[in-house]
Amino acid sequence: MSRNWARLPERGSPLALWLIRAIALHGGRPVGRALLYPITLYFLATAGAARRNSQRFLRRALGREPGWREVFRHIHCFAATILDRVYFLTGRLDDFQIEIRGGQAILDQVASGRGCILLGSHLGSFEALRGIGSTVRHLPIKILMNVEHNHAVTRLFAALNPALAQAVIAIGRPETLLEVQDSVARGFMVGALGDRVAQDEKTVRCRFFGQETAFPIGPILLAGLMGCPVILCFGLYRGGNRYDVHFEVLAERIALEPRRRQEQLGVWVQRYADRLEYYARLAPYNWFNFYDYWAEDSA
Repeated sequence: MSRNWARLPERGSPLALWLIRAIALHGGRPVGRALLYPITLYFLATAGAARRNSQRFLRRALGREPGWREVFRHIHCFAATILDRVYFLTGRLDDFQIEIRGGQAILDQVASGRGCILLGSHLGSFEALRGIGSTVRHLPIKILMNVEHNHAVTRLFAALNPALAQAVIAIGRPETLLEVQDSVARGFMVGALGDRVAQDEKTVRCRFFGQETAFPIGPILLAGLMGCPVILCFGLYRGGNRYDVHFEVLAERIALEPRRRQEQLGVWVQRYADRLEYYARLAPYNWFNFYDYWAEDSA
């Protein structure tokens, strides 16, 4: 897995992002969705790297050479979930059909009073889960987030829901681990994304879509240090106003022996990669890593 996602520049100015916010909140979702088509065409025409990496992923996921229609659909799906973030973060869920699959796992975890690691990815919309957690199920959620990348987007969505912004645990600070430990001890589900490698982050090699690539060990290592469960979550966009939010228990407890820690981490991260590949094949246009994921350019 390439680390070059962190070096990608922000797409769009703060003014453009606030314009999207204004259109979404005051123009309504039908108006916003109508604007997605010219926006998608613009990115299809101008974002050459994103277009090329969309083709690379879709070639693997679909098992054939994707045409421009598939790439357009891929970018449009991403744009649609960005628009819907505005509604999820402001609690406007009435216009959505959200199907929760495997929800008993998450309800049992909340009822137990124990914290856990809620492990997601850049597949689909994690905000769909945050919206449900803050307005429907009252799930106690904290989010591990890299706030240094995409400052304009972070500020925009923090302004939409200050309460959710307070639930963010910033990655990379000296106190990050202590904050995670405290949150898990207090019964919070700490959300983390396990499909991107940050600079200087430790990794293991996993088989993913037929090729070995590096995955971060951080989320699994955190769960092992705290002896807490790991629950997978994927909020898949299904078109129109439909989302499927999947929950799945990856581990009731991650046990790491000092002498075998790296080996055991590799086993658990591979299990995560296997489930990520399963859901990515289930909803390939929800894959939102528009960069050189397998480091093919370097090769």
